Amino acid sequence: MDVAIIGGGAAGFFAALAVKENYPQAQVTIFEKTTKLLAKVKVSGGGRCNVTNGAATIKDLSAAYPRGGNKLKKAFGHFSNKDTITWFEKRGVPLLTQDDNCVFPVSQDSQSIIDCFLAAAKRLQIIIQKNKAVLALKSLENAQIQLTLKNEETLIFDKVIVSTGGSPKAKGLEWLAQLEHTISPPVPSLFTFNIPNNAITKLMGIVVNPALVSIQGTKLVASGPLLITQWGMSGPAILKLSAFSARVLSEKDYNFTVQVNWVNEKNTALIKMELETIIKTHAQKLLTNYKPYQLISRLWRFLLEKLGFSNNLKWADLGKKRMNQLVNILANDTYKVIGKTTFKKEFVTCGGVSLESIDFKTMQSKVVKNLYFAGEVLDIDGITGGYNFQAAWTTAFIAAQLKD
Repeated sequence: MDVAIIGGGAAGFFAALAVKENYPQAQVTIFEKTTKLLAKVKVSGGGRCNVTNGAATIKDLSAAYPRGGNKLKKAFGHFSNKDTITWFEKRGVPLLTQDDNCVFPVSQDSQSIIDCFLAAAKRLQIIIQKNKAVLALKSLENAQIQLTLKNEETLIFDKVIVSTGGSPKAKGLEWLAQLEHTISPPVPSLFTFNIPNNAITKLMGIVVNPALVSIQGTKLVASGPLLITQWGMSGPAILKLSAFSARVLSEKDYNFTVQVNWVNEKNTALIKMELETIIKTHAQKLLTNYKPYQLISRLWRFLLEKLGFSNNLKWADLGKKRMNQLVNILANDTYKVIGKTTFKKEFVTCGGVSLESIDFKTMQSKVVKNLYFAGEVLDIDGITGGYNFQAAWTTAFIAAQLKD
């Protein structure tokens, strides 16, 4: 059996290794369009490679995917995050689960993952063809598949797994659309919010954990650490919100209002009670010198300045109007976002081959027999924390069974 793997990234290598382990006599060839293998693995997690997430249950794991979570829930029953950890450790790559559930190699170096894949590929005699772009696929009458390469060379395989990763533009998926697969138009996911010409950027470097963030005018909300940057806002809370809001924000052309709850408390009555307690116990203290919710001093003073409160204002003199203003800015502070910043090397897309075109039990195309899919080429994406790699491992594991 001749098997082609299109794409030499995370999903591609994992699929190739699994195919050879499932079918030792098969000839497996990886086609990578560039000269670099496992490029995203190399740069992910700041060069440490966040291989998966340590979520305790499959339910928790699948909840981290704005798109594809329901389908993955069943798929994780075949290959979960726990299976990923076992897989790498059995192959000599010990892993460490951090307090935030992110899982990294103990070496803290993505090269450990790359070396593991390359060594296994060599041992299993997998053929690796670099600088070999596949431009088109054609289903033949005998159910074999013909590949057309960039140099117009044609090759025929019994089975093909497409694992080309996410495409930032629809044009990159046209060759799959031509086979009558439905394509969900790609738009960016996992990006930071640009807030130009706003004094909040003077607080760059401050992390508020946890904060509650939402897109004004929608029900989209996320919580977690929020990082103030020189261009606006970032951190896990913002990245999570961007992922779940990817299509909505694309439609808004990344021009919208983000609402920030600095104290992670939705109930404004409870916030007001907290402030009233301070008035009772610290009435003669200046607002600038006594902050609620252990807020970072620079942020607290920024919020007071934004409200126009005097530096000499005491808690005892706050009054009803200013009390309401203070409660509102703590719970519903707003900032105008104009534009985004994506992580180019770790680019994640919302979109790809629609899951309606795939039999998720096998990862086989519903329109082309013996054609399978794995990884970010599918309309699957997760938030930060190792989830995107886990989806790649799981879909590659299932695709590599090469079942009908």
